[in-house]
Amino acid sequence: MQMRLGESLRFTLFGTSHGPKVGAFLEGVPKGIKINRDLIQKAMDERKPGGKYASKRKEPDNVEILSGIKDEMTTGEIVEISIKNSDVRSTDYSFLPDHPRPGHQDMVMMKRTKGEADLRGGGTSSARLTAPIVAAAAIIEPILSTLGIKFNAHVSSIGNINAKPINQCPEKWHSEDCREIRCRDPDVVESMINLINAKRKDLDSIGSKVELCISGMPLGIGEPWFDGLEPALSRAMMSIPAARGVSFGHGFDVVTMSGSEHNNSWGGTSEQPILEGEKPDGALAGLSTGSDLICQVVFKPPSSIAKKQLTLNLKTNKKEVLAVKGRHDPVLGPRAVSVVEAMAKLIICDLALRGDFIDK
Repeated sequence: MQMRLGESLRFTLFGTSHGPKVGAFLEGVPKGIKINRDLIQKAMDERKPGGKYASKRKEPDNVEILSGIKDEMTTGEIVEISIKNSDVRSTDYSFLPDHPRPGHQDMVMMKRTKGEADLRGGGTSSARLTAPIVAAAAIIEPILSTLGIKFNAHVSSIGNINAKPINQCPEKWHSEDCREIRCRDPDVVESMINLINAKRKDLDSIGSKVELCISGMPLGIGEPWFDGLEPALSRAMMSIPAARGVSFGHGFDVVTMSGSEHNNSWGGTSEQPILEGEKPDGALAGLSTGSDLICQVVFKPPSSIAKKQLTLNLKTNKKEVLAVKGRHDPVLGPRAVSVVEAMAKLIICDLALRGDFIDK
């Protein structure tokens, strides 16, 4: 099964949730990029579980770079990223493969592989594999910094509780609770926390949404049609485990807008054209406009819950009660923030390389 993304910057995942390690091969990285170990570890710390509102699985997430660097600089060769799995509890999945979880990949993956897949912890479909995605993005981030491109994401919704748009929120976490929940709007954080705790007390989970702002892109990043900014980003975002929808700019609100309301006029000069208006599109025809690109990614409620559910037992061929034990997230948004940012960095870097915005 293919687990690869990108064309000029090619990213290939490997590993399983309960195997010895997860990792990635990163091809097409220009030579001479300085490896910033502190930046990489900071990115890993923001992604890893163990916080108040995440799974209690505790992984140090120490990133090993096994090839493609010399004297802490990239060589232009394939970069191999390796991250060991150390805190696994496979006994939590003793109900598999006989009793597949509702809403999870257990059943379809088992049938797809004729019973050969390692289903523990989600196997190859596990969010554990987002760790090398975040590591790879941290490695190539200096490339994007030279172009002045910035990425900023936060949890914009949990259940029916909605934050203000990200560009109207503080740039830094206002409090420790804001940082833990990864929401930049201090006015809604307490309500979000109360909702998560209520769902957790009820042995259940809740859906969430992450909002991303990409700023500082020069005009013209993207390719026509299938590799335009929105299609390329959508493919990457929808590959994040449990993602269920992606929107850009005004999103689905455009259905109620007229063309005169949605259109943004060009201002500035012929040398430096600028889109005017309150919320101009960051992409037109798949190409960056120079305005902020706003992207929203919706995540379903985590499917592994301790609440009793009636579902098919393949061994008895009857529907039986299943209550999933173990360490699982009550909500995905807080952990998904760093993954959404990382996916965007990999896609924008690939498109910038393809469009010759970056020296190869």
